[in-house]
Amino acid sequence: MKLNYAIFQMNIVAGKPAENRKKVKNWVEKTMMTSSPDILVLPEMWTTGYTLPALDELAEEEGRDTVPFLTELADRFSVNIIGGSVANKKNGRIFNSSFVVNRKGEVIYEYDKIHLVPMLDEHLYLEGGKEKVSVFELDGIKMGLIICYDLRFPELSRKLALKGAEVLHVVAEWPTARREHWCTLQKARAIENQMFVVSCNRVGCYDNVEFAGMSMIIDPWGNELSIGSVQSEETLVNDILLELAAKVRKDVPVFSSRVPELY
Repeated sequence: MKLNYAIFQMNIVAGKPAENRKKVKNWVEKTMMTSSPDILVLPEMWTTGYTLPALDELAEEEGRDTVPFLTELADRFSVNIIGGSVANKKNGRIFNSSFVVNRKGEVIYEYDKIHLVPMLDEHLYLEGGKEKVSVFELDGIKMGLIICYDLRFPELSRKLALKGAEVLHVVAEWPTARREHWCTLQKARAIENQMFVVSCNRVGCYDNVEFAGMSMIIDPWGNELSIGSVQSEETLVNDILLELAAKVRKDVPVFSSRVPELY
């Protein structure tokens, strides 16, 4: 089975949700006119950027802005959407939440970022997710999703792989200062879990932080199928062949070789 991805490596307008939604809407309309992707992917915190001190004012209540926005686009164009993530207020606390929407415009999965970045003082503004990661399905394919700093914790990706995920999505605002980590960790997650890794990172600068771009699609052997530039806003379009994950898992039987009782 083949899936076609379109990834929006965007430059986010800081603190301007309406402008960013307009930007994404225009991108979706243009992308669906020029290609026929099965899945669209957006970056982390794409509505506001990392405007942490202003999130109490900017965060939306229970996804009330982003959910109808994404579901309408998904239904209109019959396309699956990995909805990046947004600042999402629940019971007075702000979470970094991601929504996954299928072709029918149905939210089939919601995930709150578990690991908060101490280097950015995220814990002073955000609440870490309390629910375990879980597998979801798009077009019958088992998949997983993590957000940015989560990438540094291999337990999350391994749990998803053990539950049958063949594709891992990583949505991020990863800085240029740790660009090599971004690339290396994605390859490691792909190779060790024998899954595709599809990432969407932002570009541009905010508050003296430059972001790394380099959104990627990596196959289960660790090969780069597609990689974005460091500085340019752009769209990455690429197919993945799902049969490769099963082949790699058969040829190098990592999961049947595990001895978890000794770990």
